[in-house]
Amino acid sequence: MKIALVHDYLVQYGGAERVLECFTELYPKAPIYTLVYNEKFMHGVFADKNIKTSFIQKIPFAKRYHRIFPQFMPMAIEQFDLSNYDIVLSDSSSYAKGVITGSDTLHICYMHTPMRYAWDDCQKYTSDFDFPNFIKKFVPFIMNYIRIWDRVSAERPDRLIANSNFVAKRIKKYYKKNSIVIHPPVNIDKFNTSNDNDGSFLMVGRLLAYKRHDIAIEAFNKLGLKLKIIGRGPELKRLKKIAGPNIEFLGRLSDEKLPEYYAKCRAFIFPQEEDFGIVAMEAMASGKPVVAFRGGDIIEHVEEGKTGVFFEHQTVDDIVDAVGRLDDLDCDPCYSREMVKKFDKSLFKAKIKEYIEVEYKQFRDHK
Repeated sequence: MKIALVHDYLVQYGGAERVLECFTELYPKAPIYTLVYNEKFMHGVFADKNIKTSFIQKIPFAKRYHRIFPQFMPMAIEQFDLSNYDIVLSDSSSYAKGVITGSDTLHICYMHTPMRYAWDDCQKYTSDFDFPNFIKKFVPFIMNYIRIWDRVSAERPDRLIANSNFVAKRIKKYYKKNSIVIHPPVNIDKFNTSNDNDGSFLMVGRLLAYKRHDIAIEAFNKLGLKLKIIGRGPELKRLKKIAGPNIEFLGRLSDEKLPEYYAKCRAFIFPQEEDFGIVAMEAMASGKPVVAFRGGDIIEHVEEGKTGVFFEHQTVDDIVDAVGRLDDLDCDPCYSREMVKKFDKSLFKAKIKEYIEVEYKQFRDHK
């Protein structure tokens, strides 16, 4: 089988890139087709891979500010020539699913979410990423075109894999298509349980507006408890302005250092709505309780009163109240870890490999 991998853009290392990394481990010779590649922000991951970029790569500033070029992305993703491959495995939150493949090629899409800024509030999208005012004026018009293209392009994959039940429901709602669920990988072996903690609380992830670091910071300003924040992103400057002296920004940490902070914290704070939430699963693999907003896929994996506590609204007072309820929590670190072993990286790779082999055989048999 000759396989090609397709990814939206390689400009940061997050959950989608972890999935792609697993794909490259399964198929090390497969080239990676992507709209934009910024090697500087990938920290050496994929450095030894054959990466093929679109014409957007050559546009000035695109490697750093790719989000201001949505009008070019449908055309760019469609121009990749994938005619020589038996299987195309796309890894998509937006455009990768839209590649065009021939009738002899099986296109399997691992979907992290239907394109959020097409189907959610596009005005929120422009404010979240702090676009210049002249660009904000054109976004609603561009988004109408993007929304139509997104719906059409969702018909192109022959098979759809959703990264969670939450996303499978969104796929059904917006694309009217069925999907199977294979949850993203968690590298369980890198994390260890510990009954000790230094009294601090922890947040991990890109500093983006939708992740609601702001309300967590304001809550911990009010509580006066230590909060450590690991990650980088466009929100950093604003968040530092509102943070009190008890809030510590640690930037991006290596995969070797990160488990130490999970092991030392008292609890993990998760105030956003996520399609899955790998970082919360890492906290549970470290035996730590999760203080989470009751939204997204996290509600299927945290047990109220056993592995964490939920709050109902994304407000400062709700977080303060939830943190106060941790004292009543009977959290067994070993139980928390056991609950997330089903997401182990090795199991993810085995499921993906088996699914591709079965579906490809059926695809060939029906030709």
